[in-house]
Amino acid sequence: MTAETPAGDGSRTPFDDLRDFMAIPRTGALRLSPDGTWLAAAVQTLSADGKKYLTSLWRIDPQGGPARRLTRSAEGEGSPRFLPDGSLLFISKRPDPAAASRPDGSPGQPSALWLLPAAGGEARAIAALPGGIAAAEVAAESGAIVVASPVLPAAEADSATHDAKLRKERADAGVSAILHESAPVRFWDHDLGPDQLRLFAVDPDQVQRTEIGWAGGDKEPDLADRAAGATGPAGGAGQTGEADHAGGAGKAGREQAPAGLRDLTPEPGRALDGQAFALTPDGTSLVTGWWQWQALESHSELVMIDLASGKRRVLLTGAEFDFDSPRVSPDGRYIVCQRETRTTAERPTDLTLVMIDVDRADASGEPGRDLLPGLDRWPQEPAWSHDSSALYFAADDGGRRPVFRVDLADGEVTRVTSDDGAYTELNVAPDGRYLYAMRATVASPPTPVRIDLMTGAEPAALDCPGVPVTLPGRLTEVEAAAEDGHPIRSWLVLPETASADSPAPLLLWVHGGPNSSWNSWSWRWNPWLMAARGYAVLLPDPALSTGYGQEFITRAHREWGARPFADIMAATDAAAARPDIDADRVAMMGGSYGGYMANWMAGHTDRFQAIVSHAGLWMLDQMFGTTDHPMFWRPQFRDPLTDPDMYELNSPHLHIGKITTPMLVIHGDKDYRVPVSEALRLWWDLSSHGAAEAKFLYFPDENHWILTPGNARIWYETVFAFLAQHVLGQPWQRPALL
Repeated sequence: MTAETPAGDGSRTPFDDLRDFMAIPRTGALRLSPDGTWLAAAVQTLSADGKKYLTSLWRIDPQGGPARRLTRSAEGEGSPRFLPDGSLLFISKRPDPAAASRPDGSPGQPSALWLLPAAGGEARAIAALPGGIAAAEVAAESGAIVVASPVLPAAEADSATHDAKLRKERADAGVSAILHESAPVRFWDHDLGPDQLRLFAVDPDQVQRTEIGWAGGDKEPDLADRAAGATGPAGGAGQTGEADHAGGAGKAGREQAPAGLRDLTPEPGRALDGQAFALTPDGTSLVTGWWQWQALESHSELVMIDLASGKRRVLLTGAEFDFDSPRVSPDGRYIVCQRETRTTAERPTDLTLVMIDVDRADASGEPGRDLLPGLDRWPQEPAWSHDSSALYFAADDGGRRPVFRVDLADGEVTRVTSDDGAYTELNVAPDGRYLYAMRATVASPPTPVRIDLMTGAEPAALDCPGVPVTLPGRLTEVEAAAEDGHPIRSWLVLPETASADSPAPLLLWVHGGPNSSWNSWSWRWNPWLMAARGYAVLLPDPALSTGYGQEFITRAHREWGARPFADIMAATDAAAARPDIDADRVAMMGGSYGGYMANWMAGHTDRFQAIVSHAGLWMLDQMFGTTDHPMFWRPQFRDPLTDPDMYELNSPHLHIGKITTPMLVIHGDKDYRVPVSEALRLWWDLSSHGAAEAKFLYFPDENHWILTPGNARIWYETVFAFLAQHVLGQPWQRPALL
């Protein structure tokens, strides 16, 4: 039975019990070895106590053989990268018994960069800094390594010792304050500062040294042994009985300021926040996005940094553009990156891929060669062909996310995949025959696949933990027409029991973004959990959704409420007209922008028996000044003090007096994108001015998403109970742990 096949016979599925669902392994990052003989995948699994997810690295066979677990530790491993000789790099907080605390005195070890040699031997740390290692990239030919690490601004360049000293002084003095002199101050769920991301070049000799790593202890099997399924007391093929760590335990410990790390970006400010970087194949330079922050505006340049001198030069810049996510061609001649045209009051944002010649790039004002001038889709995740003649990328398209190829010589764009898949993590084989990627759909979790670029055969699924899964229903599509003539398409998840004789109650789910699409699997908003409880789930793509062209987004530019609302109601009407849907039992849910739509719809229709608003925007002028990302709002909505009309046109709070539908409000306190003040104000308004029953599910230590297994279970249990009360007519049953 494939991942997209329903059980069909009423047998038990992992969606029937939340504990079974939470225990499904989840595969994420995917990297192909330089010789193309295996893939490293990051897999999340539930910890033994069930309180968190741990990430480990697995060896995936490109030919479809059984997957093998490579690493195991109490802290987990992630971000796999390869050296040219096939050695595996990864980032981990594996504990060092000789250094039981951080430099600032807090418990645990900062993350370090580890190496698992291809030729055998145990994993060892090759780069560590007081603030931990946040990211690492490798030059494909030379093997040069650059890491990113947060450093206190007062720390001297190339002095990890000074950084460690300052961190300890802050901890000893009980100082947690942060002084900001420019935006931004927060990002999603964490405060920015006082440290700032810097980039460090790793001394090549560091890779060969063994004295700074762990010596002694249990030896991990080498990569060749692991491919054959060998196991040891600290790693191996993921069989039971393995020790809870990988690598040995040294006696000397790791120095807090290891040699061999050279600061390439002293005093960067917030320029590197959230930026991806890449190295040229010869390892002489790196390319990265670089934020330029002003008081109320920002833009991201593309810069090149010489690894020998640290000299930085601008490659691409423009106040109306953001340049990021660079990829250097295998021959080292070209750089491709994503160029985002910034939104204004007159037009929404737009995305494309641009290319520059490394030798001729001079920031002359040209925004780079647009590789996709005729493609009315937003490209993501570019990956170079093996011979640098073409580029592969993925783009949302009609509820899917296929892979495309653009030829550099003539600019021809061809679609590579023709199925319903949403593709990420693109990896081209060294000989160009295959493309490896993660494939997901609304009906199947992310799975590594092999795409034959020569024959065009259907992608072949590769073995990995957690798939396939048995579904408690089936998936179909619904087409509707908006009153302006635009087609509105949706996915519809149907429970096994849905039929004309037994129509299913309907849940409308509106996606976040707003520039996104229901085209892939979701662990956080999983419709199959609802199908297992008898609900049909409608997943519409209204105006502002991606994958339908720029005009479809423009339809609702600066009109976030009314235009998408009309599209969503058209889709709901089309679904409710089906004989297997009970049009008298309909509820609505949404998160983030979907939560905004939940709040908007509550004030504009009484069609629904219940509404669930997760992390929803409520009072837009308040949101403008408290979100971590006001720069997103200002260009299109402008300032609420000088241009209040747009806020009055789109703010749900102005319609509180019309809300009669029971509402469940959900929010995490650590959500800085949509601050908890939105939920607090909504809850107050519903309690004091609204005519509807309301409940408020509050998570003090969660963010925009509810990520920890225990809290995720409570989220679903509360939603189930709320819907059962108002849609199914059952008595309210408060979750036992609330």
